[in-house]
Amino acid sequence: MTSPADSAYRYCEKLAYDADRDRYLATLFAPKPQRRHLLALYAFDIEIARIRHVVHEPMPGEIRLQWWRDAISRQRDEEAAANPVAAALLDTIGSHRLPLQPFLDLIEARSFDLYTDPMVSVAALDGYADKTDGGIVGLAALVATGASPEPAIRRAIFARTIVRLLQSLPHDASRGQLYLPLDLMQQFGAEPGDLLAGKTTPEVEAVLANLRLRARDALTAARAVAVAPAMLPVLLSLAPVKPLLQRMEREHHPFAPPESPRWMRQWSIWRASRDPSRLF
Repeated sequence: MTSPADSAYRYCEKLAYDADRDRYLATLFAPKPQRRHLLALYAFDIEIARIRHVVHEPMPGEIRLQWWRDAISRQRDEEAAANPVAAALLDTIGSHRLPLQPFLDLIEARSFDLYTDPMVSVAALDGYADKTDGGIVGLAALVATGASPEPAIRRAIFARTIVRLLQSLPHDASRGQLYLPLDLMQQFGAEPGDLLAGKTTPEVEAVLANLRLRARDALTAARAVAVAPAMLPVLLSLAPVKPLLQRMEREHHPFAPPESPRWMRQWSIWRASRDPSRLF
């Protein structure tokens, strides 16, 4: 007989499979007892990240984020039990005694997505990446290894965040959102209005080139770290980042960024599973 917990974890598995195939595939290389807990973390991340896509005003989004704050803080246990992602997540938190602050930090960082305020600086973007994608990787590392990842590994997460933002630039600009740091744009003389209007200029190109360089430097720094076997399933979803970044460096089309076919991403993950030096 299927238990409510099993049903909740299966829901998380399907959500990750449908919405983030790279991380789903990476979990297949983890020991079976860990997989469901990793998938619960990823399902939570997916749920929080997609709030910006299902609301049209900030207030409904803030209400949803507050619900998750309350659920994680065990203030909505009855409601959380009826939500498969929340139920699996709370079970994972309890099973591994995960700290709550990284979850709350992630939720707080994601509130930025609900508004059209610009990203003020590279440091702000770094903090956003560390609390969102980096926060989930840190929690996944605790599940997989019982320890936090090394700082250089978290820098590699910054590289993935940059690549994702460059990919989503056309969509974000159409929504009036600007994730490219203002201080970097001022440094190169780029106009926010040009980006929001979908206009490519040499100054905009310079900003994007600088971000790509920062991403490459972050990946280079991570190569010096010896990845423990237990940590590998947490990091395998990073394997497609480097090939995609290389394509972005060859193909300068800010408002038509290249995509990696699914088979190519899967191939990158499989190769990195055999040879971790290919991760970064």
